[in-house]
Amino acid sequence: MEGSSYQDGYEGYYRGNESNPEEDAQSDVTEGHDEDDEIYEGEYQGIPHPDDAKAKQAKMAPARGDSLRGRADLLAERMEDEEQLAHQYETIIDECGHGRFQWTLFFVLGLALMADGVEVFVVSFALPSAEKDMCLSSAKKGMLGLIVYLGMMAGAFVLGGLADKLGRKRALSMALAVGASFASLSSFVQGYGAFLFCRLLSGIGTGGSLPIVFAYFSEFLSREKRGEHLSWLGMFWMTGGIYASAMAWSIIPHYGECRRGPHPHRVCCPQPPSLPRTSDGSLWPCTDALGQHGAATVSLRQSSGTGQPAKGLTIAFVSNIKTPKQMDEFIEIQSATGTWYQRWLVRFKTTFKQVWDNALYCVMGPYRTNTLILAVVWFSMALSYYGLIVWFPDMIRYFQDQEYKSKMKVFFGEHVYGATINFTMENQIHQHGKLVNDKFTKMHFKHVLFRDTVFDECYFEDVTSTDTYFRNCTIESTVFYNTDLDEHKFINCRFVNTTFLEQKEGCHMDLEEDNDFLVYLVSFLGSLSVLPGNIISALLMDRVGRLKMIGGSMLISALCCFFLFFGNSESAMIGWQCLFCGTSIAAWNALDVITVELYPTNQRATAFGILNGLCKFGAILGNTIFASFVGTTKVVPILLAAASLVGGGLVALRLPETREQVLM
Repeated sequence: MEGSSYQDGYEGYYRGNESNPEEDAQSDVTEGHDEDDEIYEGEYQGIPHPDDAKAKQAKMAPARGDSLRGRADLLAERMEDEEQLAHQYETIIDECGHGRFQWTLFFVLGLALMADGVEVFVVSFALPSAEKDMCLSSAKKGMLGLIVYLGMMAGAFVLGGLADKLGRKRALSMALAVGASFASLSSFVQGYGAFLFCRLLSGIGTGGSLPIVFAYFSEFLSREKRGEHLSWLGMFWMTGGIYASAMAWSIIPHYGECRRGPHPHRVCCPQPPSLPRTSDGSLWPCTDALGQHGAATVSLRQSSGTGQPAKGLTIAFVSNIKTPKQMDEFIEIQSATGTWYQRWLVRFKTTFKQVWDNALYCVMGPYRTNTLILAVVWFSMALSYYGLIVWFPDMIRYFQDQEYKSKMKVFFGEHVYGATINFTMENQIHQHGKLVNDKFTKMHFKHVLFRDTVFDECYFEDVTSTDTYFRNCTIESTVFYNTDLDEHKFINCRFVNTTFLEQKEGCHMDLEEDNDFLVYLVSFLGSLSVLPGNIISALLMDRVGRLKMIGGSMLISALCCFFLFFGNSESAMIGWQCLFCGTSIAAWNALDVITVELYPTNQRATAFGILNGLCKFGAILGNTIFASFVGTTKVVPILLAAASLVGGGLVALRLPETREQVLM
């Protein structure tokens, strides 16, 4: 009935001419749906038929495939663009030639590389003076040598990775500033802890510059001359060793007893790393940003000493370079950045994540096979080379000690009464003797042993000693005044009415006297012997190839190790050391060249840093293992070095040859 109302069972009131709001809503929702597709409430929906599921997946597959195919196409196009850009860049370098800028860069980076050579050698030379200044035990001396290698290992990892993210020039400036500052500061500090800290940070800066130097210089060299010029650059490492040896030879014997103030040798040796820091303003901006941020034009030129175009020189302009398609590199910031330290923390975390991801890409990405092979070669080369470099001086010192002991004088059952001894007693053994009413004044005991000897009413005044001991002696009514003879020099001795007055101040430890010129001569000749091998390897690097150079050099060096069985004298050891260093340098040069050529620009310094850090770890193991066999046997060090070199040389042959390869 029109206009009437009625109530249904749900107590809902509806007027006849008014539409139901729920029906309108349902109509809006289901608009455009077929009646056959509608599923009403209460109707059993059941399990979809397998054919329906397959049909639905078949409909979604093309869209998913298009997405994956689009990303794969983007990656493929990016790889193609990068390869095209690399060839274009190689063409630019060839057209520009090798000019004044490359030579300027060569010398500036060479000084930075020279710092690494100085750092390797300077610790062994500075240890005797540091031992006297700080009264270091054997354990502390070992830690002082170890901390430098640990710093260089950490610096290679960290600063090598930063060079790929912050740029070569910026990272190199940071490395040189840290290395030079703390190397100079270590010359003035007096405490052991402060000296250790300075050497650690100095090692970080010096070790971090090495991967940057080779990556930086390789990117400004043409393919035909890259191997040669990188090998010439490696000569600066040899120059660093010669410089450190020459400074030690000329300074330490004259100032070796300096106990206070800056040591002249430690002041002179930090100078090479500080010199390139003052010259890096003339360096060309690094090439690792080439084509990464939409650059449309690239200009490379031969420049004068001021960094401006030199008059009369050709400037090569190459425009319209197609840059690679960029991948998304947005990083979500999930923390507040309201204050300066929060912003610094976010930048630090972001940079650390980028460096870490880049390192993982080198190890786990498409370059993992090459990285693994190079890691084996770098480690085996470092284990044998650095192990033998430490073993040679230790063996020469061992031969010196044996010759010294062969001249030892032995006195048995002597009786001395009322004598005054005021001269140096050296290299003697006194057994079952008796000294009565004797006076020892203003004298020095050097490598003297008193065994089962009686001292009765003796007087010691102003006496110093080195490696001198009293064993199973009886000392009665004796006075020790102003001497350095403390408790640890008396072993199982019996004291009767004996007095110790006013012990000498300073270090009472037995310090090794390593200031003999032969120690520095050995290091100097070892560094100088690298020169012929360096010249030959530089001239043949681009003719013979990297792999033949690595394999041949390591196998010849392994053969040289077997000649060490005939090294039974100091002169023989020096000769075999020079031969080994001269033959192994070619492998080092080729290893540096092939490492920078196997990786693209974005991973080059990172990969070099990882491998060089592993090299320093091998050096630590080599130093420890080889030094432990000095004086016991020569068989283990020689066979270990030869096996390591042979294994590394054979594994290196599985690497791809990069002589004709352009830098990606």
